[in-house]
Amino acid sequence: MSTPILQAESLTKIYRSADKELIVLDNVSFTVEQGDSLAIIGPSGSGKTTLLGLCAGLDTATSGVVSLMGFKLNAMSEDDRAYVRNQYVGFVFQNFQLLSTLTAVENVMVPLELRGERNVNQKAKDLLARVGLSDRLHHYPSQLSGGEQQRVAMARAFITDPKILFADEPTGNLDEENATHITELLFGMNKEKGTTLVLVTHNLELAQRTQRILRMRGGKLIEEILVEGLKLHIQG
Repeated sequence: MSTPILQAESLTKIYRSADKELIVLDNVSFTVEQGDSLAIIGPSGSGKTTLLGLCAGLDTATSGVVSLMGFKLNAMSEDDRAYVRNQYVGFVFQNFQLLSTLTAVENVMVPLELRGERNVNQKAKDLLARVGLSDRLHHYPSQLSGGEQQRVAMARAFITDPKILFADEPTGNLDEENATHITELLFGMNKEKGTTLVLVTHNLELAQRTQRILRMRGGKLIEEILVEGLKLHIQG
C-alpha cells in the first residue's frame, strides 16, 4: 500500500499566554491519499484553519506529527518546510494574497521564479487564459474584481503543478455568481492536474463536491463523512 500524501497523527495545538492555555486543536488524526479530495468544515473557532496551516507546514503543532509527501514537517526547520511547500504545495486563500505591486501575470509567475526557473512567462499566460483572464494579464490587483483576483490566485496555485492544493475558504469573499465560477474552476483544474485537494469551507455545497468531509467542533474531529452523492444537512 502506498504512503498517504498527507498524514496527521494526534495533532494538538495549544496557545499559551501568562497562566492561561487555549487548546485550538485536540488530538486530531486523519490521512489523505494521492488524488483524494477532502473538505474540513465546522463553526468559526473550531480549529479548521489552524489544522490546515499545520498540514501545510505553515505552523507547527504543540504535539503530534504531520507527514507531507513523506516529510515529517514537525522535525524540519522553517527553511526546509518552505522548500517542501514550494516544491509540492499550492495555496488558495480567502483574501487572495496577491502582491499589490505586481501585475496578474507577474503574480502567477512568482512561485516558479522563487524556484529559480526562467522563461515562465508563457506558462503564466496559459494558466491565466485557462481561468478566463487573457485580457487582464497586465492589470494590478487593485484593477481587478474579487472574482478576478481569486482566479489569478488559482492560476498561481497551479503553476507549480502541485501534488497537493490547500484551499482556505476559497469562495468566502465572493458573491454567489463568482463563488460558483471559482468552484467550477477549482474542481475542474484539480481533476485535470490530478491534484490532491484539502479545503476549509463554511459552504456545505462546496464541501459536498469533495469525496470526504471532516467535521470539526471545539478543536476536535467529531465526524468523518464519505460524501458519495449524499445530501448533507449538518448543523454548525
